[in-house]
Amino acid sequence: AVLSRCPTARAVLIERSTEMAGFAAATLSHPGNAHLGDRASVLTADVTLTGRARAEAGLANNSFDFVIMNPPFNAAQDRSTPDALRRQAHVAEDGLFESWIRSAAAVAKPRGGLAVIARPEQLVAILDAIEGRFGDAELLCVHPRPDAAAIRIVVRAVLGARGKLSIRPPLALHGPSGNAPTERTEMINNGLASLFGD
Repeated sequence: AVLSRCPTARAVLIERSTEMAGFAAATLSHPGNAHLGDRASVLTADVTLTGRARAEAGLANNSFDFVIMNPPFNAAQDRSTPDALRRQAHVAEDGLFESWIRSAAAVAKPRGGLAVIARPEQLVAILDAIEGRFGDAELLCVHPRPDAAAIRIVVRAVLGARGKLSIRPPLALHGPSGNAPTERTEMINNGLASLFGD
């Protein structure tokens, strides 16, 4: 969606699992994604690596303008699939937000951006992890419908900034009744509008 909306942007998709990285590469090569051209690539790497190991894996310091993170965010005590690959993709390890956001702070350029999606109950862990690294944070809550509690949160922040947290207008994925996505949701999904409206 970002590449569709921003025609000069380039993206590196990072995935720890070789199998899942293969699926991502296949998706990029699908004819329906031909408009992305050569502006997207897939890197198989573990974002929890640190220091030299992280750089050797292809995640050099100060190399990205913006880092978007979709980490596993199911709690370990929640019922999870017996499939090991799916469990790895869905279940959050202890300290996940600290290690992922530490890496984001390392690989982002000065004043670079961060956006991370998670469950509402993980907000404190995210705010703790960005403390002293990222500031000017904005919180956007994602609701299935306007009258339902949020099921996801997105936190966006700027490396090295010191501004306080602000709360943006929420996103309702569907209208009050029915399962059809709202017009705003459709525009975001199709790269025609920004999640944060800018």
